[in-house]
Amino acid sequence: MSQDIVSDGLNRIMNAKLAGQTSITLKHHSKFLQNILAIGKLRGYIAEYSNGPKGLFIEFGKLNKCKAVKPRYVVKVNDIDKYIRRYLPARGIGVIVISTSKGLVTHQTALDKNIGGSIIAYFY
Repeated sequence: MSQDIVSDGLNRIMNAKLAGQTSITLKHHSKFLQNILAIGKLRGYIAEYSNGPKGLFIEFGKLNKCKAVKPRYVVKVNDIDKYIRRYLPARGIGVIVISTSKGLVTHQTALDKNIGGSIIAYFY
């Protein structure tokens, strides 16, 4: 268990996925992690998540990899393309989650709205 709930939660999801499981329950979670999972759910990487009595239940979708980005780079809108090439396997595949002044958004939304922010995680 690390101090960073987001990276710990995403690492547990990846470990469960690599072990062949289709779902996991996280005892330690936050609303910030739930917002990241909501973006993953919109793109189909997370099939379902719900907050139950034993913790946060997560069912995987078409997830290949999800990971938190450390350190959390602060990027300008012009530099987002550099991080797309670094973290995603190809154009149009995957999503980078960016924390902006408008809340958590995908990299495509940040490019469309012309806003920068901190890179938090990525899914593909």
